[in-house]
Amino acid sequence: MNARDKFAGSTTISSRVSNDVTWQASKVSVDDRVRLLQQQPATVWLTGLSGAGKSTIAYELERRLIARGQAAFVMDGDNVRHGLNRDLGFSPSDRSENIRRIAEVAKLFNEAGMLVITSFISPYCSDRAMAREIIGADRFIEVHLATELRVCEERDPKGLYRKVRAGEIREFTGISAPYETPGQPDLRIDTGCMTLDASVEAILGLLESRLGAEPHE
Repeated sequence: MNARDKFAGSTTISSRVSNDVTWQASKVSVDDRVRLLQQQPATVWLTGLSGAGKSTIAYELERRLIARGQAAFVMDGDNVRHGLNRDLGFSPSDRSENIRRIAEVAKLFNEAGMLVITSFISPYCSDRAMAREIIGADRFIEVHLATELRVCEERDPKGLYRKVRAGEIREFTGISAPYETPGQPDLRIDTGCMTLDASVEAILGLLESRLGAEPHE
């Protein structure tokens, strides 16, 4: 059973496709889009605790890529919950559905030739494996922000840790809900030690071979 099938069996949201739905193929190839945008598409999947610096790094990376003439877009966890995923809560099944939808959208952006940067806690290994499977292992770049809980709680940019300690929030990742550390991410960054600039440079290093790219022959 693959990650997507496993998820489908644990949620009330159906993943079945109607027999009356037919996939429509584009007349524009992947190579056509690579020539147009001069880049190989990819999804940089930032995962880590709240306060680890995911959004800060994501938006700085996006800014740097755009400045270089690359087509890039950030999908941020809070922003997505204002629209696409506004019907989802924070139960394990809702978190999984949240990640599934994000992965499907990132895949579409990649098919359009874009570089995608996602900023989601995505605490479960099985959900990140599902995202990798949906997007494709060749396009999925997992970056773990391995910042210590102590540092994240000291930062507390949204005041969430304060609310958790006051008993106002239940099931909070890293305290009352689990965070499953990635075993072999493509890159591990501790923002308690690395500066924003150094963190972004490290990710750009992973992307370098995809930028200014020509189609694969």
